[in-house]
Amino acid sequence: MRRIAPIFVLASSLTLGARALAAQQQSAPPAPTSPVVTLIPSARPEDVGSIEAILAALYDVISGPVGQARDWNRMRSLFIPGGRLMPLGARPGGGVGVRIMDVDGYIALHGPRLVSVGFREREIARRVERFGSLAHVFSTYEGRLETEGSTIRGINSIQLLHDGTRWWVVSVYWQAETPTLQLPPGYLTSPR
Repeated sequence: MRRIAPIFVLASSLTLGARALAAQQQSAPPAPTSPVVTLIPSARPEDVGSIEAILAALYDVISGPVGQARDWNRMRSLFIPGGRLMPLGARPGGGVGVRIMDVDGYIALHGPRLVSVGFREREIARRVERFGSLAHVFSTYEGRLETEGSTIRGINSIQLLHDGTRWWVVSVYWQAETPTLQLPPGYLTSPR
């Protein structure tokens, strides 16, 4: 009898869950007949074959001189569907906030400015942690705004996925250096 009780409870739970789901579906609006599919352009194999390669491609795709169009399809090809770009920044009223964008949102917001000011970004140090198909990279960057003659630095926190065939960017979460938040010396060189 003791063996039957858990199975009975499980079967009863499944039945009650199925009834609740059926009732919910009757009162809910009909589901769309076809899902929204985000088409990801094919990646260059040399861009996604290693952690080093995908990071180099990520920095390369946003960099260029004044007036040079960026290859946004190349950027799209690096990210999983739904991938995110998330800069941290000071809020006007104080404190820190984050802006969460998908790749197309980043392109719409930052793309025209990257072309108009000329922007080049490079990695100056890297720390990688990896477990199986998951990798996390702290990538210290330096960016130069060509028309403004200014330099910015900060850290990109980059989450990567290896699907068994290639690397994908899951998210890039970053914070720029400020006069009151300087990069620690340990993040200015890569560990050996």
